[in-house]
Amino acid sequence: MESPQESNQNQPSFSENETPKPATDLENQRNQELEEVEVVFDYSKRAQWLRAAVLGANDGLLSTTSLIMGVGAVRKDPKTMILTGIAGSVGGACSMAIGEFVSVYSQFDTEMAQLKREIRSLSELEAKKTDLPSPLQAALASAIAFAVGAVIPLLGAVFVKDYVARVGVVMGLASLGLIGFGWLGAVLGRAPIVRSSLRVLKAETGPLELIMDLLA
Repeated sequence: MESPQESNQNQPSFSENETPKPATDLENQRNQELEEVEVVFDYSKRAQWLRAAVLGANDGLLSTTSLIMGVGAVRKDPKTMILTGIAGSVGGACSMAIGEFVSVYSQFDTEMAQLKREIRSLSELEAKKTDLPSPLQAALASAIAFAVGAVIPLLGAVFVKDYVARVGVVMGLASLGLIGFGWLGAVLGRAPIVRSSLRVLKAETGPLELIMDLLA
């Protein structure tokens, strides 16, 4: 039969500083640790097609706006301007897609050849291959973005009959479109939004102002 001293020794003892934490405190601490864990996302893969999309959108917006303004200076007929803009949009989208596909495929072949020289393991080569740019993805992104950019000035030219007013509307829509494309590219790439939008607007409105001076 155990003595009272032995039974007291077998019982767990808690010091004054070692009080058990409530379950709610443990759950809160665990949730806080989970919130502090940062989810790392590789934006370099998104940049491969984002570059082509931003280039295509700006090119479609600027080239179609310039085409509408140039044709409108010679022929005031809105139908002629719209048909010319549509033809330029289709041709430009196809041209951008082919150009992106060929150029990105050249980059893909060069980087793939370099990987084959550096890497001997087939499994490691397949893993690195996923980081290379996709020619088809870049071509589709460029063509679709070009068509979207070209639609903006075309919509402005459809509903305005007066040439001077039409040019003003097209220029205003082009400026808003440039700001929008700069904002969208910054959001998708997690870049500074204001600086990106102003950079695109400043770079693209210069040629439009030059065209207006030549047509004046």
